[in-house]
Amino acid sequence: MAAAKGAAFASAPQFSAGGSSSSASTYSGGPHSLQFPQLNPLNFKPSRTFSIRASASASDDSAVTLLDYGAGNVRSLRNAIRFLGCEIKDVQSPEDILNAKRLIFPGVGAFAPAMDVLNKKGLAEALCAYIEQDRPFLGICLGLQLLFESSEENGPVKGLGLIPGVVGRFDSSNGCRVPHIGWNAIKVKKESQILDDIGSQHVYFVHSYRAIPSDDNKEWVSSVCNYGNEFIASVRRGNVHAVQFHPEKSGEVGLSVLRRFLYPKSENTKVPVKGKASKLAKRVIACLDVRANDKGDLVVTKGDQYDVREQTEENEVRNLGKPVELAGQYYKDGADEVSFLNITGYRDFPLGDLPMLQVLQYASENIFVPLTVGGGIRDFTDGNGRYYSSLEVAAEYFRSGADKVSIGSDAVYAAEEYLKTKVKTGKSSLEQISRVYGNQAVVVSIDPRRVYLKDPKDVELKSVRVAKPGPNGEEFAWYQCTVNGGREGRPIGAYELAKAVEELGAGEILLNCIDCDGQGKGFDIDLINLISDAVSIPVIASSGAGSAEHFSEVFAKTNASAALAAGIFHRKEVPIQSVKEHLLKEGVEVRLS
Repeated sequence: MAAAKGAAFASAPQFSAGGSSSSASTYSGGPHSLQFPQLNPLNFKPSRTFSIRASASASDDSAVTLLDYGAGNVRSLRNAIRFLGCEIKDVQSPEDILNAKRLIFPGVGAFAPAMDVLNKKGLAEALCAYIEQDRPFLGICLGLQLLFESSEENGPVKGLGLIPGVVGRFDSSNGCRVPHIGWNAIKVKKESQILDDIGSQHVYFVHSYRAIPSDDNKEWVSSVCNYGNEFIASVRRGNVHAVQFHPEKSGEVGLSVLRRFLYPKSENTKVPVKGKASKLAKRVIACLDVRANDKGDLVVTKGDQYDVREQTEENEVRNLGKPVELAGQYYKDGADEVSFLNITGYRDFPLGDLPMLQVLQYASENIFVPLTVGGGIRDFTDGNGRYYSSLEVAAEYFRSGADKVSIGSDAVYAAEEYLKTKVKTGKSSLEQISRVYGNQAVVVSIDPRRVYLKDPKDVELKSVRVAKPGPNGEEFAWYQCTVNGGREGRPIGAYELAKAVEELGAGEILLNCIDCDGQGKGFDIDLINLISDAVSIPVIASSGAGSAEHFSEVFAKTNASAALAAGIFHRKEVPIQSVKEHLLKEGVEVRLS
């Protein structure tokens, strides 16, 4: 399988940056997805007398039926299923559910709009009938939560009512960061078949809501996970399975879960290497800054304090490789996530940026860990006067293979307006996307630079005492946020921005530092402590990594949930595996691939 995993990257295509805006007509979420409506919670009580039965013309045995209702990234699951040798039949009607031989329901997004889709399309009753007949079923993430009686998310909202219990939000008051994002350990409670190859290995979770095990649902619970307290990681009754984690994003161990569901009667002799997972792991993320070079080809580049051009007479864009090939290599090397930043997105027409969408599409075919993309995610009007919402832009990225979108400049403007008016309009890109897809799908990228102070009273914004004094002996600094790739400073600090975007719906913060970018002298510990102590959502440390020791330092001295690097990986100065081996020796929980 390892050979197959890397095979596609050897012939990865060359992408030209001359994309056409013709792709703007493809927002619907793909030809197979069902229309995804606006938020409209409904109260639904499933019928127990639904009597439609599967017809004689049932689907072919080699195909699995997929219930894709048009929200979030289902492309990765499609790719994983095809990678494992199965064809896919898409649900277009309730009868397609009832005729399925095997059904996978990859719930993505928020509970209420998902139930809205199921109800309006008549799929809820068919789904209940299918499951009650004990037919092969696999629910994923929200596909597990919807089986319960109700959810507190945007609610209360009634679910399918098949499993007793209420889906509630994680409690952040006990120090847990919400959303629960990352690679965690599970504890198998009973024989589950599809979990047989997991052992003590990490699987990938990304969610803000969870179901709690109880006496009423204990006959369903097949595994649990601990995050503050125990929650249900998977359920099983007969042929019905559902998991809270994402197998399609859990690397080789996740593929083993899908393989055992798809081929229950086959000899599954390939067992992944046993790990030592015991709790939530610290993540090591590989970042690829992608932009067009002077020849028009998309390349991976890296800035020195955000300057991506070589200091030569030609002044060409620094070229460190092809994005799909590098991303594939980082997956094989053990990266816990891969992040693409389209650094020309601020001035290009986002939905006409076909090469970047193609990068996502090709990368997601063989990369089974989370993919994040940033750049150009905002409301805009094209040259013909047609308006596109940030929700449409994000939808195209999700449908192309992204699991999370990263918002930069647009989040700064939204936060400034919110701090000025104290009103949540619901119209910002941050609010729109998090409302429909859940805040776990939205990362806010903060690009600050240090402004040194002799006296913290010199500004009204939050400042800190810095470990290393400024050029004139200043002992304090505030961190000024920037937009447009660091070229324009704004009258808002990183602390104020982080607090505001959390309230507006961000699920994670990617914390850069212009002063440290490309310097290889370590992360800005002062900045990371300032922000990670101010918010209850996960913070990714970025900018400045030059050695494996810098990763252990940031995890030892701050509450960062993850650390990201680019240049040291691109230039092969410090391999990802070396970083993880070092962290393991230092007693830091990491995922072993």
